[in-house]
Amino acid sequence: MGVHYYQRDGRRVPCYNCALGPVRRAAEKCQSLPGASVDEALSKLVVEVMSPLALEVALAVHDELEQRFDQADRLRKEQVERARYEAEAARRRYLRVDPDNRLVADALEADWNDKLRALTQAQDDYERRRSNDAAVLGPEQRERIAALATDFPAIWSARGTSDRDRKRMLRLLIENVTLVKGQEAIAVHVRFRGGGTRSVSLPRPLPAWKSWLTPTETVAQVDSLLAQHTEAEIATILNERGFRSGQGHRFHSKIVSSIRTKYGLKTRYQRLQACGMVSADVLASMNGVSRQTVLRWRKHGLVQAHAYNDHDQYLYDPAAAVPPATARWLRIRAERTADSINKREGGAV
Repeated sequence: MGVHYYQRDGRRVPCYNCALGPVRRAAEKCQSLPGASVDEALSKLVVEVMSPLALEVALAVHDELEQRFDQADRLRKEQVERARYEAEAARRRYLRVDPDNRLVADALEADWNDKLRALTQAQDDYERRRSNDAAVLGPEQRERIAALATDFPAIWSARGTSDRDRKRMLRLLIENVTLVKGQEAIAVHVRFRGGGTRSVSLPRPLPAWKSWLTPTETVAQVDSLLAQHTEAEIATILNERGFRSGQGHRFHSKIVSSIRTKYGLKTRYQRLQACGMVSADVLASMNGVSRQTVLRWRKHGLVQAHAYNDHDQYLYDPAAAVPPATARWLRIRAERTADSINKREGGAV
């Protein structure tokens, strides 16, 4: 399967695709899997595998390899001794030859030189391999293997460890990974280098549109806050409380409005109306004044007003709308108006 990346919330997220069909046969792709859950499961599995118990096994393998290297060292040492014996035998044959027999002497001298070169090559090869073995299986390497019990999880989870570095570590541990997308779960079959296998079953991740749904707790918060606040005020409160939208964004009034509409929540206007609040026009009619007078009352704090949106629009509480001083003034004005009407009617008669 191939992998490609896309950006989500400012970070790269992998997606695994079987593109063999589309590339080679112009057919539909076999399967496509979001890779975030798969990568997380593999990370946990690798850290689990690199546990102290697994490292004890690694140390046991280290000891076995050390024994095999000792055997190989003895075989190579025997080859050096055999080359030394053959070089010594060639030397003795050369020394026993009659110096006057130049043809035989030259041939034996050439053979002696060949044996010496073979001995030198065997000694160099022995020293080089012995040095390599010591670098692989020395005490320092045993300490490094034992230290992996604590170092590996810390290195794997460190912020400074890049995805590229984690991939390199995985290549040293894992031979291949097989992904099978089922109806309800994703089967992850891991084959480690050396032949060991592990299988993990993961629930299929939700479709993107489901994962972006607003959490139930957030919807409940919006429903509760609409009784006392406008949508812009609710957005500010939710951000202060650490809530985020379904896609992980900070709230603003349009997101709150969208949540209210999508989940069928009553508007603040409807909630205030249900509590008996009235508009400025209704309040003006109830008190025999103009709408502008009601607006001036609100401006000077003489009436109880409730904003029902973020556009400076209000509903008013008629029970606590007019202060006592204003009520007395209204009664006096009403009485004067009635007297004036009575006088006009009396004069007309």
